[in-house]
Amino acid sequence: MRSTAGSTAPTGARPEHEDRVRRFRTAERLVHRATGYLMLLCLVSAACLYFGPLAQLVGRRNLMVTVHEWSGISLPLPSLLGLLSPAFRADLRRLNRFAVYDRQWLRAVRRRRKAPEARPAGKFNAGQKLYAGWIAGAVLVMMFTGLLMWFMGLLPFISRTSAIFVHDILAWAIAFVLIGHMRRAFDDPEARLGMRTGYVSRSWVDRYHARWLGEERKGDGPADRHMT
Repeated sequence: MRSTAGSTAPTGARPEHEDRVRRFRTAERLVHRATGYLMLLCLVSAACLYFGPLAQLVGRRNLMVTVHEWSGISLPLPSLLGLLSPAFRADLRRLNRFAVYDRQWLRAVRRRRKAPEARPAGKFNAGQKLYAGWIAGAVLVMMFTGLLMWFMGLLPFISRTSAIFVHDILAWAIAFVLIGHMRRAFDDPEARLGMRTGYVSRSWVDRYHARWLGEERKGDGPADRHMT
């Protein structure tokens, strides 16, 4: 749309603010949201199958089995589609790169030092990087064991009992880790705002992710700094 008289930005554009930094683009937020919904659907349907009282309350066991199977199979789909986005691929590279200060962050956590200056971080801190790697590997193992349970003759040398055991143990681990992830998110309103709108305050970045913008200016990573 054309800008109105006296304005310097197109109509409908966000006004520029010096205290806002763009953290996530649309593709990254959609991948996170879609993956979260699929994971929640997978866990809820699993609970309806696993816990007797809940299974009796909900009923429709065959429907719950179908929902659980297809939500589990679909879990990697948002991330695969996200690979079409340069911003999402750039974030994957950041998550896969462990810097020297990430070790300092882990040492501070181990020593229970909570001061932000004791826990330096780039766009993602060391905990977020470890979580992303762990959950990605766990989802792949869950899919593999789920397929073994679904197609019992797929790998005859692996018993269905073994697949069920690994699947169930890992499901409990994922549930506990996700609870921790959501708890951390609820404790950080600014992080939730960044995932919801794509923008965070500069003061939050300077306090908890101080290495991020400095690395971008030096060309160590894709530029993500955009004012609203």
